[in-house]
Amino acid sequence: MKAMILAAGRGQRMAPLTDHCPKPLLPLAGKPLIVHHIEKLVAAGITELVINHAWLGNMLETQLQDGQQWGATIRYSAEAVALETAGGVRQALPLLGDQPFLLINGDVWTDWDYLEAVRISSSGVLDDGTLAWLWLTDNPLHNPAGDFSLDGTEVAAEAGDQGLTFTGISLIHPDLLAGIPLGKQALAPILRQAMARKQIKGCLLNGCWTDVGTPQRLVELEQQLTRETF
Repeated sequence: MKAMILAAGRGQRMAPLTDHCPKPLLPLAGKPLIVHHIEKLVAAGITELVINHAWLGNMLETQLQDGQQWGATIRYSAEAVALETAGGVRQALPLLGDQPFLLINGDVWTDWDYLEAVRISSSGVLDDGTLAWLWLTDNPLHNPAGDFSLDGTEVAAEAGDQGLTFTGISLIHPDLLAGIPLGKQALAPILRQAMARKQIKGCLLNGCWTDVGTPQRLVELEQQLTRETF
């Protein structure tokens, strides 16, 4: 199974930290945020990686290179202008192949075991017309209403009183995006359309998770990880 890490965003909410550094390269607990993902993916046996980039993307390629230092093989999908989530994945589909792949937002952190994604994929859950499997979590303070709801393994677009937050971690079948035109598009509307057709499933993420979206959250996560280390 391959994985794609989304790393093309400008990271405006992280300014001024991201004025001269792409958000995935911001340091966290002694290493760039994106390296936490790379190491965990390799530990789970997922070594074929695709990373998209736009803002300061040359810095990502210079620092990460081909991924061999972590035992991975990294290929890059460069975007002249950031294409958002769906657009970025759509452009990268030729690098990802025709099998389901793991998709990860590059600006999240989790201690979740990525081996669960391998187990879910191996179970054949995306072989029955299901186009994606999403991992959801309890709502953080900055997203109190949540994004979607979960009924068993079926994900619904209406969060309601039982809303949960999408972690930005998912298994994606290429058919979810293969039919959309190239260009700038967000993933959420496409997921919602597929949810209406009951083609999206998911479960709760079994682990800690943080959307590292602001300098304050980055500092708080750094402090948390430092306390746990010592």
